[in-house]
Formats: sequence, C-alpha cells, structure tokens
Amino acid sequence: MDSNIIKRVVILGTLAIVGILVIQSYWVMQTWNLKEDEFHQTVKIALLQTAKDLAKQDSIVLAFEDLINQRSSNYYVVNTNNHIHGPTLEYYLHKALTDHQLILDFEFGVYDCTSNKMVYGNYCEIGTEADELTTTLGDLPKMEGLTYYFGVRFPTRTSYMLGQMYRSVFFTLLLLLSIFFFGYAIAIILRQKRLSEMQKDFINNMTHEFKTPISTIKISADVFANAPEVMGNPRLVRYADIIKTQNQRLNDQVEKVLQIARVEQDNFQLNMENVVLADLINSVLNSVELKIHEKEGQLKRSIQIGTTVIKADKHHLTNVLHNLLDNALKYVKKTPLIEVSAVQKNGAIQLSITDNGIGIKKDYHNKVFQKFYRVPTGNIHDVKGFGLGLFYIKNICEAHGWIVHLDSEIDQGTTLSILIPKAEKAGITILEMLKNKWRLLSGQSAASS
Repeated sequence: MDSNIIKRVVILGTLAIVGILVIQSYWVMQTWNLKEDEFHQTVKIALLQTAKDLAKQDSIVLAFEDLINQRSSNYYVVNTNNHIHGPTLEYYLHKALTDHQLILDFEFGVYDCTSNKMVYGNYCEIGTEADELTTTLGDLPKMEGLTYYFGVRFPTRTSYMLGQMYRSVFFTLLLLLSIFFFGYAIAIILRQKRLSEMQKDFINNMTHEFKTPISTIKISADVFANAPEVMGNPRLVRYADIIKTQNQRLNDQVEKVLQIARVEQDNFQLNMENVVLADLINSVLNSVELKIHEKEGQLKRSIQIGTTVIKADKHHLTNVLHNLLDNALKYVKKTPLIEVSAVQKNGAIQLSITDNGIGIKKDYHNKVFQKFYRVPTGNIHDVKGFGLGLFYIKNICEAHGWIVHLDSEIDQGTTLSILIPKAEKAGITILEMLKNKWRLLSGQSAASS
C-alpha cells in the first residue's frame, strides 16, 4: 500500500475518532448531569416525604427553610428539630425511597446536637432486612439551633447512576473497543507495509545482482558456441544452444521483475512522446514473427490506423506488446494462430491481440491482472512464470489512461483489447473513456448509441 494512502487513512481515521470521542464525551457528560439532577431531585422528594411522615406521626411542624441540605454529592441532612426514633426513621426511609424507585443502598444516622453524638445509625439495603449497627457518616457539622437531625448517605450512588446510563456506558465501551481495533489494524498495516518493502527491496536487489552473471554467461556462451572445437561437435553445439536459450529465459524473467519494480516506485513517471503506433506495432511483430514461425504458427496483421500518432511511453508500450505476444505464444496447446488488429473508433484506437490458446475461465478474468496471480491448473505447470505479465500491462495502461478489456473462454482463445486515445484526443478523461468502453468494443457508432 502506498505510504501516502496509509498517511491519509491514519490522519482521517484519527480525526474521525477524535470527533466521535468529543461528541461521545459531551453526550456522556450531559447524560451524567441530567441523571445527577434527576437523582438529587428524587432524593429531596423522598427525604421530604420521610420528614413529613415523621412530623405527622409526632404532630410537629416542620421548618420551611433549610429543611433539607445537600452536604456532598451523596450525603443529605434533614432538619427535623425533634427527637427521632431510629427504627421508625429507617422504615419511612425505606418506604419513601422505594416509592420513588430509588433502589440503592443507603446509610443513615440520627444526630443529637445537645450531646454531639450519633444516637442511632444503620446501613440498609433496599428490599432486604438490615441489622442495626453503629456507623459513622463522616464529619457531621454541628447545626446551631437544632436539637435533632438525621443524615442519609448513598455510598453506591456512582454505580447506581452508571447503571441508569447503561446505554451510554455500552456505546462508550463499544467506541473504546473500536478505537483499540483501529489502532491494532493500523499497526498491522504498518507492519505489513514494512515487510512488503523489505521483500520488494530484497527482490529488486536480487534481480539487479542477477544481471551481471546473466550478462557474463551470455558472453561466455557466445564465445563457447563460436569456438571451432564446439562448432565441429553437434553435441556441444546443442549444449551451447541450451545454455543461450535458458540464459535468455532467465534474463527475460529478471527483466519482468525489474519492470514491475520500476512501475511500483513512488517516483515512477512515464516518458510521454509522440509515437506512430502502426510503425511501433509492426516493429514488434517483425521481431517476434520468427519465433512464431519456429512453432509453425501464423501471424495475421490488420493494422488500419495509417500514420496515427498517440501520446505514449515508447519503451513501456513496446514491453506491453511483447508481453501480450509472449502470452499468446505460451498459452497454446496447438499450432499458434495470432491475430493483431488496430482500428480507429470514435476518436480512439482499439488495439487487439487474439490467440487460439487455452483461454481463461470467466471467474478468473479480474484476478489475472493481480500481482503474482496465476490461473489454477492443479498439479500441472506446463507454462512457467511469475504472474507479472498482465499485472504490468494493466498498470502501464492505467498510467497512460488507457482501458484494458479481456475477452476469453476456456479452449476458445483469448482477446485482449486496449483502447488508446489519439494524440489530439489525449486530454480525454477516464470517465469519458469508461462511458465509451462497451460501445467501442461492441463496434457501435456514436450515433447509434
């Protein structure tokens, strides 16, 4: 994967996560504040009900000011200014909290200001019977002018409120899990990219190192083949031909790897120039025609584009044509029949190479353009290769803005077509080329479409 793409993914992903975190944090804080206000109001109503129940039982009048004071987030003081019976207070607290759906533990204490002592205290669980015990509710300040008051604390208030916010908590945990997996995925991508670069560097260095011994072998083989002692010995001549043939084959494979390495470089640029396409095609065909005749095959030409000029990288276009013709020769089980045509259609040139080879199953049409991909043939490997040819062809054509179309059936041969704009139409957009793709391939005119 390209470094710039990874950077964009990391930056955009980080910005998205930060945005979601900000929104989620704001949402959670707002929900917490609402729940906190709701809890505070409900507790005050429950404590007010408790105070009224105690006052009604003892026939006293409650104070209207400072009846209920919140001393901390989970601690409340209720001023009754009257003697309080501990078990009775516990009963009314249970009842009031349950009536208002506050199902959480609480602890309370009755404070006698005249003696500065807690006269009663207990820890209670809503819905269960709790044993009476003496508890300390913290540093209760002495309330001047009061005789009696009781304090109530909710030690499980935080967990209770979080339980009320289970949806927010769930989505927050889900978001944190997503962030973790995003970071893990980015780490894996960076690791795989590093390994891929190490592999690419190794292959590039290895193929470059191969070039020197290959050249040496070629020179040595030529000297060996031209030696009088060898030329007079048919057996040595055959061995010399084998050495030269296999050395050339090795050189061709190394060249393919180097071509792919050049295409995949970040600074890869095409050397665009005006090319007379018909001359280039005929030049390539002339160079491979002898090889076709050696296999008793036929080469048919139908170049009907005159002296049309295109914008292209001549070197890479030549390699593309050689790769296509090489595939047409390799993947055939009978006498090769190769047809090369170039025709003008709707402001573009359709270059097609058709063979009578083994063909490609439709399921593999898109896959054959992938790097290192080869059509499965079971345990039979009649044709050797790296699976780089069509990958190189597709990348070069896309770099030029050309469109590649594959048409093939099993045992019916293969036709690979390239749509190339003329030099004066070189500014045509990829979108326009895509719109015209099927119209050009099917032979329909612009008017009929």
